[in-house]
Amino acid sequence: MEIKTIPLNDLHTKLGAKMVPFAGFQMPVRYSSDIEEHMTVRNGVGVFDVSHMGEFTVKGPGALPLIQKVTSNDAAKLIPGQAQYSCLPNTDGGIVDDLIVYKIAEEDYLLVVNASNIEKDWNWISKFNSFGAEMKNISDKICLFAVQGPKAASVLQRLTDVDLASIPYYHFSIGIFAGKNDVIISNTGYTGAGGFEIYVPAAAAEEVWNQIFEVGQPEGIKPIGLGARDTLRLEMGFCLYGNDIDDTTSPIEAGLGWITKFTKPFNSSEAFLRQKEMGVERKLVGFKMTEKGIPRHHYVIKDGSGNTIGHVTSGTMSPLLGIGIGLGYVQTAYAVPGTEIFVEIRNQPIKAVVSKLPLIKK
Repeated sequence: MEIKTIPLNDLHTKLGAKMVPFAGFQMPVRYSSDIEEHMTVRNGVGVFDVSHMGEFTVKGPGALPLIQKVTSNDAAKLIPGQAQYSCLPNTDGGIVDDLIVYKIAEEDYLLVVNASNIEKDWNWISKFNSFGAEMKNISDKICLFAVQGPKAASVLQRLTDVDLASIPYYHFSIGIFAGKNDVIISNTGYTGAGGFEIYVPAAAAEEVWNQIFEVGQPEGIKPIGLGARDTLRLEMGFCLYGNDIDDTTSPIEAGLGWITKFTKPFNSSEAFLRQKEMGVERKLVGFKMTEKGIPRHHYVIKDGSGNTIGHVTSGTMSPLLGIGIGLGYVQTAYAVPGTEIFVEIRNQPIKAVVSKLPLIKK
């Protein structure tokens, strides 16, 4: 498979980023160290170039009926300027992808999907477009910068007249940013540290990036790689598609019942409703290691008697807590916070405890 490059690939290389293939793209995984970049975002401000993400526009009278058919959340409740976390269920009780639905205006939506699933999602949504919705894949024309951290708002405010403090979580504004018109400024972060996502035309990306770094110098702004993005989202317990959710997991099992609304029919809605009413055999949980060890994807989870009860889907060393943390599916009986479990690391059962999400105090 051909590995694509994002528009600012050369700039990241010049900045000393370690570039690695991720989701079909060459992406910056780190510039200095994962821990340093992680703490920069938790305490200050950092910028992720996540221009590999996919963007589709869906417009016209058929836009909402199509979105209602293919997504689990209820997009009819959106007002212009509001965004919604949702998923694309398949027809077998699993998840094609998770995504964010933006309502730009009446009959005008933007869907933001995961980079590795751009073609898959486009084909899936198109398959159900019997409503005549006008769809466009604008992924190659858009760059996306996630400017995250407690100091992000004060930095970005210098580049726009849009009042950033008035944009609540999962809302957005469209305005002039860094001298560019019609920029989407969105409060939908994936780090739990505050901040905004900036959607800019690819042609203006380098100029906007440079302006953000220029005005952010007093705050010590830094570029941040995918390594820190993973540890930041894990501390919050946010799902990553391909690890914690996929074509074989249901949103009910994954703790995403809150984005699964039975106010309308959608793909697999009957199966999910049965799960909600009857319960599920396994659940996705967060956990913290109580003994020394770092959990990793696919590690086996056992009970105190050595019986296999599940597996780790995501794991890391938390830079903030200084201990191993993770997400994993376990049999429902073991999903209660406070339950002791054991992660098998190098053939040894290492103690952990099921913990409420997020895994850090905000």
